[in-house]
Amino acid sequence: MAARTGKVATPSLLAAALANAVADPAHVTFPADDGRTTLEAYLFAPTQPRPAMPAVVMMHGSGGVYSSAAKGNFNASTLSARHLAWGKLWAERGYLALLVDGFTPRGFPAGFGFRSYGARPPEVDEVESRPRDAHAAARYLRGRTDVAPDRIGLIGWSNGGSAALVALASDTPGLANPTPQTGFRAALALYPGCWLKRRYAEGYRCYAPVRVFAGAADTVVKCEHCVRLVEMGRAAGADIELTTYDGAGHGFDDPKRPSGANGRASAEAVPAAIAFFARELGG
Repeated sequence: MAARTGKVATPSLLAAALANAVADPAHVTFPADDGRTTLEAYLFAPTQPRPAMPAVVMMHGSGGVYSSAAKGNFNASTLSARHLAWGKLWAERGYLALLVDGFTPRGFPAGFGFRSYGARPPEVDEVESRPRDAHAAARYLRGRTDVAPDRIGLIGWSNGGSAALVALASDTPGLANPTPQTGFRAALALYPGCWLKRRYAEGYRCYAPVRVFAGAADTVVKCEHCVRLVEMGRAAGADIELTTYDGAGHGFDDPKRPSGANGRASAEAVPAAIAFFARELGG
């Protein structure tokens, strides 16, 4: 585990991605694991697509995929700046990026507010249900002729980061005997809640590399839960690492607020994320 002071070494890659030449994402659908839900998603493609591209599944947090300013207009034009920036960032680097919307098909396009955890229905649970959505997205990508089926990564934010941790776990729901070829090749979890309903109180094991980025000053989730999860995982031989950023809070990668400790954390975390997927997925 590493703690970083967050010295700015690069301009905001996410802010730059918002203005890049990658086309707006396409709206796609595919079946969920529950046998009754049709999941929605937004697909970001490189400007010069090629056969057998690596791909990235993106899992949103509890606020959903859309901007708080959507005002009931839920489509590609009202995606949050964070999701739009990351989708374009992956696409401009040669990945096919799939932003999964697991909330709109279940009647919650605006997501859930702060301190609403007890009111969320089981079909959006980050431990039992949302990891299945991630696996359904991977199966959709594997069915495409332009995706390398063994080079699919996963990234999640906050509640979606929690789902990413469970999706990479050796006992992940809905996927027996998972491997990097049947699940994900690697995963990134940004400021996830690592309590995970004490599912891994006895230790966390993953079937592929996992990297966790967290703000040391996060007041939404407790960073110490991630410290414990990662320490126990590493003691059990899991390929998992945690990087914390001094002074950074929850959602530190917001491209609309690239300043202070959050901006410094984003300036380090984004290049680290790019390097991690380049190493694990290729480009």
